[in-house]
Formats: sequence, C-alpha cells, structure tokens
Amino acid sequence: MPTTRYTHAVVNRIPQSLRTRLPTLDYDRAKRQHENYVQALRDIGLDVIEMPADEDTPWCAFVDDTAFVCNGTAIITKPAEPERVKEVEAIRAVLKKEIGLPIVEVSDKSAKLHGSDILFTGREFFIGITKWTNESGACAVASAFPEYPCTPIKVTENKHLKTIVSMAGPDLMCVGSSDSSKNVLKRLEREATYSYQILTLPEDEAANVMYINGTLLHRSAKEIPLSFNVLAEKITDFTLQSVDISELLKCEGANLNSCCLLVRRTKHIRSL
Repeated sequence: MPTTRYTHAVVNRIPQSLRTRLPTLDYDRAKRQHENYVQALRDIGLDVIEMPADEDTPWCAFVDDTAFVCNGTAIITKPAEPERVKEVEAIRAVLKKEIGLPIVEVSDKSAKLHGSDILFTGREFFIGITKWTNESGACAVASAFPEYPCTPIKVTENKHLKTIVSMAGPDLMCVGSSDSSKNVLKRLEREATYSYQILTLPEDEAANVMYINGTLLHRSAKEIPLSFNVLAEKITDFTLQSVDISELLKCEGANLNSCCLLVRRTKHIRSL
C-alpha cells in the first residue's frame, strides 16, 4: 500500500454551545478527553493546528466533516446542515492560508458530502451514501482525485461509512461482527478494485480506528473490552494507542476520526 505519512492534524476546541445540541453532554469531561486526544496526535509526531472554539458553531469540534485531504490537495465538503457553513469557511482558511494547500470546491449545489463518509485505502476511495452524503457528493470526490478509483457504497444504518469500516494499517480493513457491518463490508469487497486483509472485531464500536504513521489509535478498554484484547493479539507490526473520547461520541454520527483532519503537506504542492 502506498502509505500516507501525515505531517499535520487540524483540530477544533469544543464550544460550550455544543451542550445546546446535546444536553446530556458533560462538557468538562468532553474537554479533558479532547485535550488527551490532541496530545495523542502530538505524541505520534504530528504538527497539530488547534482552532479556537467558536460558540456560533456548536459542531465545530468535528472537523473531519468539513474537508478531506489527499496528495496535497483538499476538497472542501458540503455538510447538509446550513448552520455549518461557517465551519467550512474556517477550515478552508486554515488549509489554504496556514498550510498552503490547493483547494477543490464542490460545485454541484445538490451535493451533500461529509468527510467521515470518505474512506481512502491508499489505493482507492469508497464513499458512504448515507443521510449525510449523496451520490453527487461521491461524484465530487471522484472528480477531485481522478487518479484513484472511487466507488459509492450504500449504508443503510444511521452511521458514517468510516464508523463501520476503517483502515487499521496498510491494506488492512477493520470491521465489526454484526450482520449489518458485514453486509457493508461485502458490498465494499464486491466493488473493490484491490484486495484487502480484513480484521474483524467483536464489537462494532471498535471498528473505527485511525492508522497514523505506524501507530493505530483505537477506543479504550473500557469502551471495547473484547476488541481491545483482539487488537493486542492481532496487531503486532506497529504501535497501539488507546484514546477515550466517549463523551463526544454521544453525538450522532461521531467517531474517532471526526475530531481531527489529517494532512500530509508535501514539498511540491499539486497545482490545479
């Protein structure tokens, strides 16, 4: 697999206004967990860019929704919620002005696209067709990165694609054991251009992991007790690191990768 080595992670501090959308949120606990999550990214060696909390954008901590970066180019996504326009503007400015990436915009007004529905294997794209992302959004990704195959995958559950299937290492896909998760994997394998190894974990909640520069971030033992042991047994070629952002994961659609946007800043920026 042509493994991507990331250089930066963009994160956004949690606004207190998130509690207006999720009254059960323990804000102080969520803030502590998010700080530990950011530190884990720094420990991996990433240059972390922290955006300030914006009380006008309750969902701004979930930066992965707003953009996706591949081969030194960023596509700015199109969240369906009108209130998230300001978030998109903020992430566009950071990627363009602070990191210096060329930007691709989604021109189709009918498109819906969330970054958490974009699964990049290093060889090809799979785009989850969900309540957040539609076929037009998938076409926008295909147009932005024509050098890679791009396949839409229908997701019937109320989840993002990367919540169900994620990359746990080079050419290694991670998925949960439920029938619904296995059905998504079957669709994906049927349409895939390449073959991948599969790591099946007992709990669906464990399937969303983040492979970053030789380290695999996954949920804590308290959250995924059965899968935690399986990961320790099966993953021996690189470092395992658990992170707990369980408070933020109470939000609909949230997963581990929701809270950071991974970037590889290349010396030679691709021209558009």
